[in-house]
Amino acid sequence: MEKRRVVVTGIGTVNPIGLNAAETWANARAGVCGIGPITQFDATNFKVKLAGEVKNFNPEPVIDRRDAKKMARFTQLAVVAAMEALNDSGLTFEHDSPELERYGVIISSGIGSLPTIEEEHSRGLQRGFEKVSPFFIPMVIPSMAAAQIAIRTGFKGMCICPVTACAGGTNAVGDAFHRIRDGYEDVMVAGGTESCVSELSIGGFSSMKALTTATDPNAASVPFDARRSGFVLGEGSGVLVLEELEHAKARGVKIYAEMVGYGANCDAYHITAPAPHCAGGAACMTAAMKDAGINPEDVDYINAHGTSTKMNDSCETEAIKTAFGDWAYKLCVSSTKSMTGHLLGGAGGVEAVFTALAVHDDFVPATIHYEQPDPELDLDYVPNVGREKKLRYAMSNSLGFGGHNACIVMKKWEG
Repeated sequence: MEKRRVVVTGIGTVNPIGLNAAETWANARAGVCGIGPITQFDATNFKVKLAGEVKNFNPEPVIDRRDAKKMARFTQLAVVAAMEALNDSGLTFEHDSPELERYGVIISSGIGSLPTIEEEHSRGLQRGFEKVSPFFIPMVIPSMAAAQIAIRTGFKGMCICPVTACAGGTNAVGDAFHRIRDGYEDVMVAGGTESCVSELSIGGFSSMKALTTATDPNAASVPFDARRSGFVLGEGSGVLVLEELEHAKARGVKIYAEMVGYGANCDAYHITAPAPHCAGGAACMTAAMKDAGINPEDVDYINAHGTSTKMNDSCETEAIKTAFGDWAYKLCVSSTKSMTGHLLGGAGGVEAVFTALAVHDDFVPATIHYEQPDPELDLDYVPNVGREKKLRYAMSNSLGFGGHNACIVMKKWEG
């Protein structure tokens, strides 16, 4: 069967540098930093002081107050981003329409709602565990973001939540792309969401030495810089509307980019460390290019996983060199985590948004805060200032604990 073509027709996001897609992209182009002191709990006695928080987030009027109380923050973020993406796409639908059986939702969350678990555990200790909220269990389940979007829209196709640590958002977008390409659905709402800036979360990542203890927001998330010392935890959601090409053309809507490739694999090596020489990451990029039917020389930009940890950035750089050979030195490679921090399961969704907009606008966002080059990391990381550049194909990488690797490829829409 001939593979169907898939395009991006809607974009929505809520993240540390913007409460919607337009604000986010303007700030990404300007190199705005969304990292600051933790405000969601008292971090006075914590070594880790910074996070990428979504400030001034109000789910109303998208979600009314009564419904919002039944949703954890990660779900609220996803619903708001999804509805923005659907509004942006111009897609109209009736809840009882048979066509909604071919519309689906794939939204990843790496953890679900740790803050809700912490709050309800404290309440249980105080009042008794059989007096915790009746909404506690459904609020913390990672798949509830996808479910709430499906309930709100009436989409009855596949509705799932890939839980693959920090690769999840990219897996969600890639899986949705394949679902449409292979004929199972015509429209998919896809992306990732996360919100776990909490005592237990920060404490857990801190105890495993994954987070930076830097106190200067401009020197904390510094991907590919010699000063990097751990990632900055962020929160937010990024969601795309993916659509079968003829379905989109019939509606006469704008198209941001074409989805053309997806790779997913596993290092099968270690619970947190990448395999030696990042062989899995390199193989994943190669698989995505093969899926897209392109050569390394066709790719102009990589939105890197780029977490600002010693190991990730060096391994990802090596993986890019392995996958692209000499062309690695002619690529633009940037990490938007320098602006947003690391959104875990939400990262791939937000970075898919950045990648689609980069291809659409022929603009590569910068790796901000880049001051001290690491002699071993010698690619073009687009330091500090974004760049106008004609983009044919762009790639987005995500690498997760457990050895999960995911990579998507987008192509400039040319009709």
